[in-house]
This record gives sequence, C-alpha cells and structure tokens, in this order.
Amino acid sequence: MQKAPIPKFEKERLCAVEELKILDTAAEERFDKITREAIAYFKVPISTVTIVDAEREWFKSVQGLKTRQGPRDISFCGHALLARDIVILEDTRNDPRFADNPMVVDKPGIRFYAGKSLYHQSKRLPIGVFCIKDYQPRKMTMKEVDKLLTLAKEAEDELNRVLPTAF
Repeated sequence: MQKAPIPKFEKERLCAVEELKILDTAAEERFDKITREAIAYFKVPISTVTIVDAEREWFKSVQGLKTRQGPRDISFCGHALLARDIVILEDTRNDPRFADNPMVVDKPGIRFYAGKSLYHQSKRLPIGVFCIKDYQPRKMTMKEVDKLLTLAKEAEDELNRVLPTAF
C-alpha cells in the first residue's frame, strides 16, 4: 500500500484549511444536499465532502458511512487531494497504490472511487476532495464525469463562501 503523499507546501495548505474554520463543525444542509444528490445520481452507496487535515480526512458531509473521519495515510482522498484532474479508480484492486489498502481488502470493501480536489479559492491550495465510492467496480461516462465535476464545484463554492457571523 502506498501512503497518501504529503506535499512540499503542506504548512501553507494546512493554514488555508484552518482559515476556512470548517474543521469539526456540525453537518450543514448546504453540503448534505450535494452528497445526497451524488448518491441519487450515481446510484452509489457513499459520497463525501472531505477536508484533509494533517493526520486525518474529516467529512464535512458524509452519506453512506457511520464515521465522520478516517486516517489520512490510507485515504483515497489523501491521494486525490494533489491531483489537478478528477481521479477515477474503476477497480481499486487493480491500482498498486490501493490493492492492499485496508479499505479495499477489509470492510468497507471499496472497489470504485472517483474524486475531485477542492481548493481554497483565494490561496489556490487544495483543502479537500468531493468523492463518490462504491462496493462494485464501475466505469464512468463523460456525462457522469461532467456531473461529478459540477457537484465538486458546488462543494468548493460552499466551502469558500463566507457566512455572516452572529454578533
């Protein structure tokens, strides 16, 4: 198994994550509606809006899993975070980075993953990933790729939206 890479700009990236003040906040409908839409459209069991912290991946929104976080080093999103384009793993067992990953060989038995990195818009640093996962291998059509990119952009826009603060 290949651990999720740590970029050279990790310190700056983590500052960008902190600046958004989103880690460990409550679930919000504006994110949950995006992951619910992904579940319905793609007919997959799992979708997340993931923020990648120093040691963990934390889910701002999660559909299909009981946990709100996981270890960064074995996470699919930890790899997708640094990709400029969409990451599509049609069958995780066929990718040497993930073939012996605990999330592939043990429960939950992830076989398909597609994710798009999300950016801090002013700093242009990756802060997280929007993704879908399935227990079955699958291929994506161009229409599905476009839809995933659209949903990822919505999630990114929401992460970067400044909400009014209460006084």
